[in-house]
Amino acid sequence: MSSESLAAPVPFSAGTGVPRAALPAGACDCHVHVYSRRFPAASGARLLPPDASAQDYRALQRRIGTTRSVLVTPSTYGTDNRCMLEGLAALGAMGTEARGVAVIDGTESDAELHRLHASGVRGVRLNLSLGISGSVDSIVPLAHRIAPLGWHLQLLMAPDLLVAQAQVLHTLPVPVVFDHFGRIAPAQVGTHAAHALLLDLLQQGYAWIKLSGGYIVSALHSVQDPALDALAASYLRCAPGRVLWGSDWPHATASAGVQPMPDDARQVDRLIDWTHACGADVLLHQVLVDNPHALYGFAKPSCPSHF
Repeated sequence: MSSESLAAPVPFSAGTGVPRAALPAGACDCHVHVYSRRFPAASGARLLPPDASAQDYRALQRRIGTTRSVLVTPSTYGTDNRCMLEGLAALGAMGTEARGVAVIDGTESDAELHRLHASGVRGVRLNLSLGISGSVDSIVPLAHRIAPLGWHLQLLMAPDLLVAQAQVLHTLPVPVVFDHFGRIAPAQVGTHAAHALLLDLLQQGYAWIKLSGGYIVSALHSVQDPALDALAASYLRCAPGRVLWGSDWPHATASAGVQPMPDDARQVDRLIDWTHACGADVLLHQVLVDNPHALYGFAKPSCPSHF
C-alpha cells in the first residue's frame, strides 16, 4: 500500500496518510471506544471527550485497513454499557465484525449477562487507574461471575498495584487481558517487578497484553518514541500468541490535552516495525488476526499474508 493521502481527514486521528503496508484480511483493532452525549457521564468521570461514533470509526477502518474491532466501555460511563452496545450494533449493521468489553459491578442478573453475551460482549474491564468504579477487591468476584460465560477480565492498573496482586492473578478462573502495554513505562523494562510479573503471566498462559496506548506510557507522549521498541519486543518475544494491538481511538486523552492527537496510520506502522524487528513476517498476521480470533471468537482467520 502506498503512502497516498485520503481526500478528507478521519475524525480524531491526525494525518491523512495510510499505513506503509496493507494489513492482512481480518485484521482487528482490539481497543476502541465510542462516545455520545446522549448517554450521561458517570459521577466523577475525568475524561469527557466529544462525540465519536461507530460511523466515525468506520472511516478510520477504511483508512488503516482493519476490518474487525473490539469496543470497550470507557471510564466515562462507569457501568453504563449502552453507548458501547449501540456502537456494536451500528458496526454490525455496516457489515463490520465486532466484539465488546463491558464494565459491570457483579450484581447483574444472569439474564443481563447473557443479553450482553448475545450482543457480542466477550469480556469485562476493570479500570483501576482512574478511580471511577471498582477496586482490587473486585478482581476475584468479577472473575468468578464471568467465568461461566467464557469471558476474560481486562485490567488497567498502576505497576505497583499490579505487583501487589501477583498471587491473585495467578489463580483466577478466567484469562486476564492487560491493555496499554500493562501501564509499564519504557524505562521500567527489565527493572520493575511489574514488568517481570507480566512476562511471567504471559509465558505461563494466564494473560494477554494489548499493544495499545503507547503514547500513554511514553515519556514523550508519542507512539513514535523509540523507547517503546524494547517494551513491545519484550512482549512479542515472550509470548507472540498472547499479544494484541489496539488503536485506542478516539484517543480521549488527546482530546483532554494530555498529548497530541495520534496519527493512526503511523500507529500501525509502529506495529509493523515491532513485529518485523522480532524476526517473523507472519507475526503481524498473528497479532492482528490469529490472536483476536483465539481470544474474542472471531471467524476462523484466513491464511497468513507475507510482507
